[in-house]
Amino acid sequence: MVVLTTVSDREAYSNGCNPSLIEGLKQRRVKLAQLIKHPVILWSGNFIGRNFPANKLPFRASSHFLYFAGIPLHNAAIRLSAGELELFIDNQTPETTLWHGAAPDREEIGAMIGAERTYPLADLASKTTGAATIALQDLATYQQQCQLLNRPVALSHQAANLDLELAQALVKLRSRHDDLALQELRFAAAVSVKAHQAGMKVTKNVTTEAEIRGAMEGVIIAHNLTCAYNSIVTVQGEVLHNESYHHQLQPGDLLLADVGAETANGWAADITRTWPVSGKFSSTQKDIYEVVLQAHDDCIAKLQPGVEYQDIHLLAALVIATGLVDLGILQGKPEDLVAIDAHALFFPHGVGHLLGLDVHDMEDLGDVAGYELGRSRSDRFGLGYLRLNRPLQSGMLVTIEPGFYQVPAILNDANFRHKYQDVVNWERLTQFADVRGIRIEDDVLITESGVEVLTAELPTKIEEIESLVS
Repeated sequence: MVVLTTVSDREAYSNGCNPSLIEGLKQRRVKLAQLIKHPVILWSGNFIGRNFPANKLPFRASSHFLYFAGIPLHNAAIRLSAGELELFIDNQTPETTLWHGAAPDREEIGAMIGAERTYPLADLASKTTGAATIALQDLATYQQQCQLLNRPVALSHQAANLDLELAQALVKLRSRHDDLALQELRFAAAVSVKAHQAGMKVTKNVTTEAEIRGAMEGVIIAHNLTCAYNSIVTVQGEVLHNESYHHQLQPGDLLLADVGAETANGWAADITRTWPVSGKFSSTQKDIYEVVLQAHDDCIAKLQPGVEYQDIHLLAALVIATGLVDLGILQGKPEDLVAIDAHALFFPHGVGHLLGLDVHDMEDLGDVAGYELGRSRSDRFGLGYLRLNRPLQSGMLVTIEPGFYQVPAILNDANFRHKYQDVVNWERLTQFADVRGIRIEDDVLITESGVEVLTAELPTKIEEIESLVS
């Protein structure tokens, strides 16, 4: 069965062929062949039933498959060897045509992506010897991978060292974006900016989080894109990944919106803004917002090739600690406070992550993607959630997203209360009760000379945000 969510008709790809797409995909597989000498098989994945088989969850092809195939195909596989691509996919059945309309056949799809050869999916069984792969999330496809390769598919398994080698090669390729990727990423960012603008503008005319979410996601849908992740649109900003939208908006609330679009070919954007539902920040909200914004701006200013991303995170921590000392919430020297992770009481997560085909790019590979070879996660309170610990390179796209949160599970924890009793002015903190959560996030491309902020069109300054909301 064939699913082409981006090319429902052949005219969209110039009668079946897009030369720039084909050339870009060819360059990717040639680069892969320079890094890994044995064959690679990548599966696209399959539909998953939502509550009964015919009522399916939205299909999303594997990102590794998409990187080399370029378009989302359902129940397909590609075999990469010596820079060549073989496509394995079945032609559409008459029953599928009845319900879903006609789609290109196997040969036409192969021409679209520049495949050297095409085969029915069943022929893949004879071409799996010595091949590496990456495990898929859906169980049916994963079982098929293990069966056809006749071994466990897992990066941690002794028999799967070929897969680990492949994973490391994919990280080298996918962490630095080519022109084909950047076209998609800029489009995702532009649509996401429009979505946030729509959310801000509608806020004063609605009464619930859900209505703001609807306005934002409506922009994404209107551009024939999908959401790159479950949207966060909440007045409970202290819940880092809050996916509830039922709360009523109250005049003193801040609304935190973390919403990003994904192109039809799978490339993501990731933006967060925080704004007052009344259109005006309170004085305490302004104070904390300015601290977070300073961290955001200072971090972006320091990004360039060769800089360690962990140092960017620690810079954000230092700026936040300094700001909280100035406001009387923390007590002591900012450097000392960061050394004991006191800042993490209010900024517990990492300052950002890789961004690309996945919103947390390549996190299905675990820390193989996020951490330089030989590095492992810290057990420190202030570093344990850092998703990226590598030196930056030109072509990388990263998020910068410092924040301030009053998380009850952290601030009311007896152990934390005891450990930090001498460095937190708890009485002063109560004066900032109307600041539950603030995050400011942008998508930043590392260039040879510095950075390009793909999401720069969406304002971050207080006056501009208040103007949009009002």
